[in-house]
Amino acid sequence: MNRPHRRITACVLAAAAMTLAGCSQQWGWYVVNPATPSGLTNLKFLIGGLQQTVLLSLTAISISVVAGLAIALPGLAPSRLLRGFNRVFVEVVRAVPILVLILWVYYGMPQIMNVSINVFWAGVIALALSDSAFEAEIFRAGIQSIDKGQYEAAHSVSLNYRDTMWFVILPQAIRRILPALGNQLVYMLKMSSLVSVIGMQELTRKANELVVTEYRPLEIYTVLVLEYLVLILLVSAGVRWLERRLQADQGS
Repeated sequence: MNRPHRRITACVLAAAAMTLAGCSQQWGWYVVNPATPSGLTNLKFLIGGLQQTVLLSLTAISISVVAGLAIALPGLAPSRLLRGFNRVFVEVVRAVPILVLILWVYYGMPQIMNVSINVFWAGVIALALSDSAFEAEIFRAGIQSIDKGQYEAAHSVSLNYRDTMWFVILPQAIRRILPALGNQLVYMLKMSSLVSVIGMQELTRKANELVVTEYRPLEIYTVLVLEYLVLILLVSAGVRWLERRLQADQGS
């Protein structure tokens, strides 16, 4: 590195150090400092929403996968009526923003159906309903990607349609769509933060409540970002491990 470049680098480092030094005087990391009693209490309060976030996301994604498969199959049927049902459902549900759907389920469904629904199940229903349309398209694309020879081979050994799908087509399709399903789980984890608007005590709601009491949004929301980052990285690593496991089983 020549002398001018060294001078530029030194100036940039000096400016960055001065900026950080000035910001550090304004930042209040004490509010989330685990070395202090109040900071440790605040961190425990923030992490307390983790269980609800994970439970909400896993419940919603489990329902949406089953519903998505059930919606995808009519889209593959020879009947134009069934294919029309699939197309209308997918297009209508995908057109509604998740936040709007959450509000409608929580405030509108009890009036229409005359039922009582808590914030957890309102979030589950809204997230699962929204995600089921995307899951349906993922399953449809995965099933259509299987070679027709697989159907012919199943038919040659006298397998009916249900057994063909369950034992021959779906196992192969799931291997192909697993990355997409993993992406939807990550997407579900992120979208679960929107359920905070109806009062569910998940990660984002906990952070919002702490900001109101501590008046330190930068520090608290930074911890919130790190919580979601760690959670999603763990989920992504788990999905990649499952992919490798399925590929190894297929190879053996």
